[in-house]
Amino acid sequence: MRSYRVSIAKDYLSFSSAHFITFRGHKCESLHGHNYRVAVVVEGDVDRECLFVLDFAVLKQVIKPMVDAVDHKVLLPTQNEKIGLREEHDAVIVDYFGTGRFVFPKSDVAMVPVKNTTVEMLAEYFAVQVRDALLAQGHTHLTRLDIEVEESPGQSAGFSVRFDGKE
Repeated sequence: MRSYRVSIAKDYLSFSSAHFITFRGHKCESLHGHNYRVAVVVEGDVDRECLFVLDFAVLKQVIKPMVDAVDHKVLLPTQNEKIGLREEHDAVIVDYFGTGRFVFPKSDVAMVPVKNTTVEMLAEYFAVQVRDALLAQGHTHLTRLDIEVEESPGQSAGFSVRFDGKE
């Protein structure tokens, strides 16, 4: 079976964000930050006329705004059962098991629909968004998309998603 793929891992596909993760039991790590980098690989057939899988420009136009949306923000997981998020005026208050933990200006927060802001969950979040955006643009010849999110040099996680709807 033949398979073609294109990838991008540009320096400008990076973001600096603060986060914390919750652990088993009642443990929550301290707020800290990373300089993340994102890499994307897309597989599929080549276009018969252009002879490429996907124009690099299209892929960059899809992923760059997603990366920019979380740059210089505090990443807060909206699906984490251990924390409560509430907005009061121009602030987001984070409660951890019912105890006040953090208060952030709303403009400094990125609410991310994940259970925890680990690089694994961030990779899945980006992968599903990129796949859905490419499908919405009509790129139905694609078969697979891989996203890797690096939180520090040599330390990363990835997620793969298929275009046929099967995870």
